[in-house]
Amino acid sequence: MNPTGGIVLGVSEFVDYLNQTMEMAFPYVELEGELSNFKISKNKWLYFDLKDETASLRCFGTVYSLPGPLEDGMMVRVAGAPRLHPMFNFSFNVQSIVPVGEGALKRAADLLARKLEAEGLFEPARKRPLPFPPQRIALITAGDSAAYADFMKITKARWGGLDIVHHNVLVQGEQSPAQIVAAIKQANEAIDLPGVIVLIRGGGSADDLAAFSDERVVRAVAASRVPTLVAIGHEIDTSLAERAADMHASTPSNAAELLVPDRKTELRQVRAAAQQLDEALRDIVTTRREQIQAVAIRFDEQLQQKLRDAMASVGNAARLLIAYNPRRPLVQGYAMVRDAQGDIVTARRLHPHDRVQLEFSDGSAQADIINSTKDKE
Repeated sequence: MNPTGGIVLGVSEFVDYLNQTMEMAFPYVELEGELSNFKISKNKWLYFDLKDETASLRCFGTVYSLPGPLEDGMMVRVAGAPRLHPMFNFSFNVQSIVPVGEGALKRAADLLARKLEAEGLFEPARKRPLPFPPQRIALITAGDSAAYADFMKITKARWGGLDIVHHNVLVQGEQSPAQIVAAIKQANEAIDLPGVIVLIRGGGSADDLAAFSDERVVRAVAASRVPTLVAIGHEIDTSLAERAADMHASTPSNAAELLVPDRKTELRQVRAAAQQLDEALRDIVTTRREQIQAVAIRFDEQLQQKLRDAMASVGNAARLLIAYNPRRPLVQGYAMVRDAQGDIVTARRLHPHDRVQLEFSDGSAQADIINSTKDKE
């Protein structure tokens, strides 16, 4: 007991009491200030000072709370809670840290861009084609946003019949990067993999769009085994997530237009193709008919020539038959002599008293040979 009547505490007790008091009074605090004495130890622990014009606060955390590379002089918003460590005195335990203000955000984005560029995450060779149209889409965005409404409206109007799995996430604020990363992971681990992951939001200030240049989000987009399409509705700068994606669009509506065809345009093209096919078939039929007619004419001409040639041959044969007809000389007064067996005989084979048959052009007669004269050989 203190002689003055006050309570005497041990150092550990005082630290415990003070931490309990701070946990009650400041369970969660967001601070803004300038980054100073920033350093990373063993690729794990994070140390820096957060200061303004009149005060400086020692901060401690892990690299997992970082949105990307940071450097001294940047304005940041740090979320966490004050703590008194038993050995290392007072510090602010960091849960998250994000740059604030367009200047700080741009510097942070530039630092991260150079880092990821050096790793090849933005290389065109890494880009994969997207299925057109995809049968299943993993849509990552805020469910109550205009981006969600525009995307769903355009896809339904243009094509329809798509299986769109919505992952409802915050698209700005401290919790946004972690939710987006978790949604990308969930889409990649789905039993029925989507054909594409679509990450969208509308426009906004640099602070509003900071989540899409957060290193965790950018790396998740780049590492996705499912092809990715990122569309952030701003016109000035391209977020790092868009640069890491396989394809990026200018707006959520444009993303829908890039993903699915327009059924009206497709129908017109189908009708035009059908008309062209019909015309082509008619041309083919007409050409084939003309070719067949030409072949038929040539065939008829060849057949007629064959017939003429055959008739000429028959005529020649008939004339030869007439010319070589053995009965023709009979008309001129000759006769054929046949023996008793009916064979044609000559004088050499005849003897006196032989009976022969004489055949004339107009009949026949029998005769007896009285005498025969044979030519000398």
